[in-house]
Parts: sequence; structure tokens; C-alpha cells
Amino acid sequence: MLCISHEFFCGFGCSRRFVIRTQFVIFTVFFHSFSFLLSFIVLCFTYLKVLKVARFHCKRIDVITMQTLVLLVDIHPSVRQRCLEEQKRRRQRATRKISTFIGTFMLCFAPYVITRIVELFPAVPINPHWGIVSKCLAYSKAACDPFVYSLLRHQYKKTCTDIINRLLKRSSLDASGRGPDYQVNIIPTAE
Repeated sequence: MLCISHEFFCGFGCSRRFVIRTQFVIFTVFFHSFSFLLSFIVLCFTYLKVLKVARFHCKRIDVITMQTLVLLVDIHPSVRQRCLEEQKRRRQRATRKISTFIGTFMLCFAPYVITRIVELFPAVPINPHWGIVSKCLAYSKAACDPFVYSLLRHQYKKTCTDIINRLLKRSSLDASGRGPDYQVNIIPTAE
């Protein structure tokens, strides 16, 4: 009935354009939604498998640590507490890394997909600058991934900090918390 009344007012050409526009909108919404959701599901599934393996390794390390602690009967309670805290930190670190990976995916791609879908409806105005920003954000995800993955590793963060400190000509701290200018007074011994 809607098609007939629409043809009655517009003629056949207008109805055909309406049908083509509707098909385009349906295809675009489906394409963007499906590609985003499929990528998100694969990403989540893969990282959850990685998290499962990481937790399995953490449990193995925890078992070995606990067996070692049991063998060391006269171990100080603070050492035991530190070991238990390290086990907890290790489990949380894996979860935090995977949450970061999934979060950066959502942060970079969701605005682009939502913008593309909302653009299909002329009643909702979108600033052209926002369209460009959302597209650049989506493209920047691929460029940022190696840095995000690397910055979550302690050794990489330490090396980056050292390089930045050298560039800024700051002295970096060694493991004891003292800078390179710190000198220990050594009393010469008679030989």
C-alpha cells in the first residue's frame, strides 16, 4: 500500500530511487555493523584464549612458588606475603593488557562505524570534521597497535624512558634509585 501511494504521488522513477536508497541504507548498516561485530568477536575470542593460556601459566608458576615456600619452612612472613602479592599482580597484568587491546579497538573503530551509520539518515546532521576525525581514528589504530603492545612491556617502557631522558639530557636512575652521579665513598685499603 505504501509503495502504491508513493508511486501515485511521485511516479515510477521516484519509487525506484526510494527502493535503491533503502537497499543502500540496509546494505551499509549491515556491512558496517557486521564487519565491526565480526572483528570484535574474533578479537575477543582470540584474546580470551590468550588470557586462558596466560592464567594457566600463572597457576603453574603459583604452584611452583607455593611448593618452594612450603619447603622454606623458616621463611619470613613478609617474603611469603610479597610472593602472594606478586602472584596477584601477575594475574591482573594479563587481564589489564587484554582489556587495553580490546578497549583500543572499541575506542578507535566504534566512532567510525557509528558515524557511518548515522550519516545515512539525512535528518541527523554530522559535522564534516567529525567524519574526518573518526576515519583518521580508525586508520590510526593500525599505526598505534605496535606501540600499544610494546608500551605494555616493562622492558620497552624502561628503554623508552631512558631514550627520552637521554634526549632531554636528564640523568636516569639506576636500580638502586640513585643517579649516575652518585658516588660511594670508598676507603682505600692498604695492600
